[in-house]
Amino acid sequence: MFIEVVKSKIHKVTVTEANLQYVGSVTIDVALMEAANIIENEKVQIVNVNNGERIETYVIKGERNSGIVCLNGPAARKCAVGDIVIIISYASMDFEEAKKHTPTLVFPDTFTNQLI
Repeated sequence: MFIEVVKSKIHKVTVTEANLQYVGSVTIDVALMEAANIIENEKVQIVNVNNGERIETYVIKGERNSGIVCLNGPAARKCAVGDIVIIISYASMDFEEAKKHTPTLVFPDTFTNQLI
């Protein structure tokens, strides 16, 4: 049996941009991506702390150490600049393997989105 478990989480970052006219996705500072073990094009869930919205999209790389967290395309309707979000990725694994799995959790500065 396979189950889905949390693989990575970027906990409480601030949305810096919302670009409705983009094709789609979320742009994340590559330094945050690397710290959280998230790769480009990986599927993520974004949970908006301010309004409770939960969306799924994929990741594209943003400029390193820029602090960028930009929701693009239709996702831009689900947040506003300044909203606090949590970004979560999941992995599918065997039940026994999942019992031993430890997710990568990153807690950057909420207001600058910089690693502490």
